[in-house]
Amino acid sequence: MKTLVTSILLAIMGIAIVPVAQAGEIWRATGLEQPESALFDAGGKRIIVSNIVGNPGDVDGNGSLSVLSLDGKMVTQHWTDGMDAPKGMAIASGKLYVADIAKVRVVDLESGKLISTIDVPNAVFLNDMTTDASGKVYVTDMLADAIYSIDGDRPDLFVKDAALASPNGIVADGGRLIVASWGKGIKSDFSTAEPGGLLSVDLATRAVIPLPGAQKFADLDGVIVVGDTIYATAYMTGTLYRYKAGGPPQAVASFKPGSADIGTDGSRIFVPLMNEGEVAALPLD
Repeated sequence: MKTLVTSILLAIMGIAIVPVAQAGEIWRATGLEQPESALFDAGGKRIIVSNIVGNPGDVDGNGSLSVLSLDGKMVTQHWTDGMDAPKGMAIASGKLYVADIAKVRVVDLESGKLISTIDVPNAVFLNDMTTDASGKVYVTDMLADAIYSIDGDRPDLFVKDAALASPNGIVADGGRLIVASWGKGIKSDFSTAEPGGLLSVDLATRAVIPLPGAQKFADLDGVIVVGDTIYATAYMTGTLYRYKAGGPPQAVASFKPGSADIGTDGSRIFVPLMNEGEVAALPLD
């Protein structure tokens, strides 16, 4: 009965109903501590994982980064320590940038050493990060409906707009940023009065543009772009969605609640399973 009700609701919302079977996992890495983000590092041929290790908003010094091999083996469990609740990451100019509540940590990509901290004025809950073609870094502020840009070590408010609807995931795609919004009216349990969707932000004009057919369908977390396809996770349900322009979002894989900030090497998707302490690798098809 529950499945039938869910199917009816999805149909009413205009979301394509496809069989949600567990996709054939390539591997699953274990032994992580609330992994929030999994970033593919092409230069290092590895996957860097951020571990919150506690409450996502607590300044407790417990957060860390781990390194996985491309076949899912633990290389270094505590590659970088001394963070609070690290989440999204981005690589620029040989450095790793990490969102950490109201700060951005800068880590040396070679050694994993924490080399500096960038305070972001007025930041509330920094979440995901990305890098554009010029090397500029962007970070979402989920609880302030804002996106900041960072050029070197200088943060600037890039856009603040209620239309961002609690921006969580972010990825640069040509002349735009693709944003996965969590939704409006976030409650104490992180459910929402209105679920989020997929948006774009024009890098030149900073205009926030809803992506057609992909609005108000889920509390979205991570997002990646592969070719003409956008993939996004819904943390509260554990669902992985696929979206192409002109069509509705499709549910393509299902996990337990807690699927967070996904990464990709172009042929696989790396899904952090925050509540299970694991990262799963799935084929793109």
